[in-house]
Amino acid sequence: MEIVSTYIEDLFVIQPDCFADERGYFLETFRNDVFEDDFPDIKFCQDNESKSSFGTLRGLHYQLPPYDQTKLVRAIKGCVLDVAVDLRKNSSTFGKYFSIELNEQNKNLLLIPKGFAHGFIVLSEEAIFSYKVDNYYNLDYESGILWNDTDLNIDWKINKKEIIVSEKDTKLSTFYNFVSPF
Repeated sequence: MEIVSTYIEDLFVIQPDCFADERGYFLETFRNDVFEDDFPDIKFCQDNESKSSFGTLRGLHYQLPPYDQTKLVRAIKGCVLDVAVDLRKNSSTFGKYFSIELNEQNKNLLLIPKGFAHGFIVLSEEAIFSYKVDNYYNLDYESGILWNDTDLNIDWKINKKEIIVSEKDTKLSTFYNFVSPF
């Protein structure tokens, strides 16, 4: 397993070792001992999974403190463009985003620390997306930033007319009106 830094501090791409042969493949997507060595403060407590069709955009979501979450995300099936936006007010990359294709071929994972908004869009016919979190979800502490915010100017890689967003996600805050609790 290789842990690769990104241009945003504390945001990492994890490239698992994959062992493939004519039967298929095997890989470890999480090892507690590796995470304890490299990320001693992260203790995952919940796994989540979603299935979505082409053009579905989920995000940009985050949990407010004290229910903020570190996430370890991956695409089990299909391909997504995964996006993390730095919301940490004292960060040199505050308001910047990082995007990466996560798919069943590259098998990469993205480790997103607390203080980030997160979202993804499905680029394949369908995708199964999985993530581990280190804090339990709490509806009263759920929040987000509008996916098509003009200040963030995220390139979602597909035509906006093809994007499917929940009604709830169309009513999120703009980045301009966002006041960071992180």
